[in-house]
Amino acid sequence: METAVLARSHWKHIKEEDFEVVVLPWGATEAHNYHLPYGTDVFEAEMIAAESARLANRQGARVIVLPAIPFGVNTGQHDIKLDINLNPSTQLKILDDIAANLTRQGFKKLVILNAHGGNDFKQMLRELGLKYPGLWLFQVNFYQVPLAEKLFEEPGDHADEMETSLMLYLMPELVLPLEAAGDGKARQTALKAIQQKWAWTEREWSKVTADTGVGNPKKATREKGEKYFSQVTQEIGKFLAELAQTNREDAYPE
Repeated sequence: METAVLARSHWKHIKEEDFEVVVLPWGATEAHNYHLPYGTDVFEAEMIAAESARLANRQGARVIVLPAIPFGVNTGQHDIKLDINLNPSTQLKILDDIAANLTRQGFKKLVILNAHGGNDFKQMLRELGLKYPGLWLFQVNFYQVPLAEKLFEEPGDHADEMETSLMLYLMPELVLPLEAAGDGKARQTALKAIQQKWAWTEREWSKVTADTGVGNPKKATREKGEKYFSQVTQEIGKFLAELAQTNREDAYPE
C-alpha cells in the first residue's frame, strides 16, 4: 500500500487492495487551555491512527484509516466560544451511515479511535452491532492505553501535562509558550458520590475550570510526548494487527 491513510491514497491503488480493518479517528473541536489549539483532539486522533495503522501494516496487516471526524460531544462546554457540539444522537446517525457504507462494500471490522473524553460510543456500537451483524465494531480510547513506564507527574485529563507533551511532539508550531498556559486548576464537586465515582453527572466546564484546562501542563516536554506517542501507537498497532488476523468466530477460544 502507498499509505495507510485514505485521504492521501489514490483510487489507482485502493481499488486493488483488500482491507481487513477500517479505522475511524474521532476528535473534537474545543478550547484547550490557553496554549493548545482547538484542533488538538483531531490532530491527536489523526496522527495516532495513522502511525498505529502503519505499524500494524508492517506486521502484515491491511489497515486503512478514514478521515477524522472533527466534532465531538461538547454539551458541557456549550457556553465556551466556538466549542462545537455534536449530540450523541447525531454521532449515531453519522456512524450508522458509515457502517452502512462499509457493510455494503464488504468490510468486516471497524475501529473508532477516539481522542476526546466526552465521546462515548459504547451504546451506539451495541445498537449498530444488531443492525449490522456482519460488521465487528470496536472503540479505542488512546488515552486509556496503559504505559510501560510513568512519564507524567501531574494528573489531569484536558490540556494537561500528557496532552501538552504529545502536542509539543506532534505539532510544536501550534503550541504557545507554556508561560502563556493557565495552571489547569479544576474545582471538584461537593457531591461525595461523584467524588467516589459511583455516581456521575456531566461536568459544567465553566464552573470547573477558569482556563478550560484540567491538569497543570507546565512540566510538559517534547521528549515525554515522543515517548508517549511511541508507546501508545505500538500498543494500538499490535491490537490492529491482532484484530486483522482474528476471525470473529474464533474470538472466544475454548
